[in-house]
This record gives sequence, structure tokens and C-alpha cells, in this order.
Amino acid sequence: MKILVSALETSSNIHLKALKEYLSDDIELYGIFDKSLGNPNYDITQLAIMGFVDAIKKLPFFLNLKKEMLELARDADKILLMDSSGFNLPLAKSIRKKYPEKEIIYYILPQAWVWKKGRIQKLEKICDKLCSILPFEESLYSNKEKISYVGHPLLDEISSYKKEISSSNTIAFMPGSRKTEITNHMPVFRQLAQKFENKKLILIVPEKFDQSYIEKTYGDISAFTLSTQAHKTLQDAEFAFICSGTATLEASLIGTPFVLSYIAKSFDYFIGSKIVKISYIGLANIFFDKLGKEIIHKELLQEEVTVEALYDEYLHMDREKFFQNSQLLRNYLENGSSKKVAQIIQND
Repeated sequence: MKILVSALETSSNIHLKALKEYLSDDIELYGIFDKSLGNPNYDITQLAIMGFVDAIKKLPFFLNLKKEMLELARDADKILLMDSSGFNLPLAKSIRKKYPEKEIIYYILPQAWVWKKGRIQKLEKICDKLCSILPFEESLYSNKEKISYVGHPLLDEISSYKKEISSSNTIAFMPGSRKTEITNHMPVFRQLAQKFENKKLILIVPEKFDQSYIEKTYGDISAFTLSTQAHKTLQDAEFAFICSGTATLEASLIGTPFVLSYIAKSFDYFIGSKIVKISYIGLANIFFDKLGKEIIHKELLQEEVTVEALYDEYLHMDREKFFQNSQLLRNYLENGSSKKVAQIIQND
């Protein structure tokens, strides 16, 4: 079986790696994904974008990429789309029009509950199977035969959880995986590092970054020890400072207290704040909000991201309450998703 994959995000490829463990050996993946997972037609390294400005700059490239993916779909038995709705939804629409017989599976659905709720009807019309990783998402869709909650992939990928509150003297810093995130957060994180005496300061960087890119993008990192093993480092750390993204949910599940920070380009943040109407940006906080409970961690945005505010949260966060909420969060998500998605893909 040949499956055309469109997985542009770093996090999507981590989930794809877990999914591959449950796929039979006779399945061939091609398309867009990380080269460590096989032989993609396009490696994701150069595809990541951050914000509206970057998206506009790269629009011609992505329009051409969509055209090429449409041609590749001709030889596919099935199509697997993961996240990245700005690219994958138009691609799905084009594939459905040109190859109406192709089965389209969407895993890691567009967050239509945040904005553009009209995408729900588009997804139901265009796709054959919708694999949701958010427990509340299924209720938003009318076609219950197409959508199912499959569990959350992080429960497949995280090997162990904290059994007690940690006092390891290790502090983790995660400034994000995109260039803009990193360059916006590192000046603050460097100053923050000076607040900690007799602590081991670990800077978590994506494994795909080489030394040259790290030196050019992160600046002075002499105060930190580098790690590419996010889950292990979070497991070892007593506290973490994390840029908004999947990592905040990882820390919440593992049981590592942290504070979320987010610094975007001013124009991107202005546009986003006008379009996106949600109370929180951290997934764990969104889950707890849906459950009618208090948020699990603090969120600091834009000008709120200061050394003083971050350090204050380190000093005063209720770690016992966070630890209890971490266990509740794992129960809410129930199980991993990879096995069930593999069954959906391989079901003829």
C-alpha cells in the first residue's frame, strides 16, 4: 500500500514516527515528512513558517508545492494529512476534485473550534476519515461516522510520568522550534538564567538542528547545557520555561511544573488577536477550561514575558496542585492514538 503523507510540522513528524510503529512493513510512505522517517519527496526542514508575515512571503512556494503533491497523489492508495490546515485543507480539496476515489484521512485536525468553524463542514465533505486527538472535538461534528476520538499521540510518545514532586535542581528552557520563537525568547531566557545559582540549566533544542544553525539562531548559550531529548529532560527537571506549543502539553502530562510564554511579531499578534477568539493558548489550559476547571499553568504573552514575571512564577507556583492536575489530565485523554489510527489506515 502506498500512502501519500503531508506532515509539515515538527510535532506532526514526531506523531508520524509513533504511528509507523503500528503500520505493516508493506506500507510505503512518500510525500512531505522528516527524512529520518524514510525517503520523502520533500523534507520538512525548510518548510516551517511562523506567523502571517512568513506565510505571505512563502505563498508562491507553497502553491507550487501543492501542485506537485496533487500530481503525486495519482499513485497513492490513500492520503494521510497531518495538521497544517493552511496547506493541507486546500490540498485535500484539490485531491478530492481530481481523484474522487482516493481515501483521504486527516489526523491531527485543524482547530476549527478556535476560528473558521466553517472548516468543519469542509472537512466532513472532503475527507473520508477524521482522526481527532481532542476529546471535546468530536461533539462539534455532525457526521459521526467520519470522525472519532482516537486518543492523544503524546500518551504513546511519553515513556514515563513523575510519581512525585521533583526537587532535582535542574531547570529546563524551551524557547520553541521556529526561528522567530527562538530569537524572541532567548534574550529573556539568558537574563532569566542569571537568577539561578547552583542550578543545572538545560536548553532543549530540536534534534534536527545542527551546530551551525544553533550558533546562528540561539546566540550566546554558554550558561546552558544543551539537550535534544525533550521528554527525558522534562522528566528530570524540577521546573521549565516553555514557549507556547506542543511542549506545554508534554510538560503538563509528564508532571513538570512550568510557565508558558509567547512572543510573536507585533503584527502577527495583532492580527491573531482579532481573528482567534479563545481564552487560553496552552492545550492543557484549554482542556481544563472545557472541563469547567481552573487552568493548570500560567500563561504570559507578549509584553508580559519578562524576567521578573517568569521568575515569580517559578517561586510561587503551587506545585502540589499542578501535580494533581497532571494526573487528572492523563485520565481525561485516556490513551495514545497511534494504534487506532494505524487500524483506520489499514482498514480496507
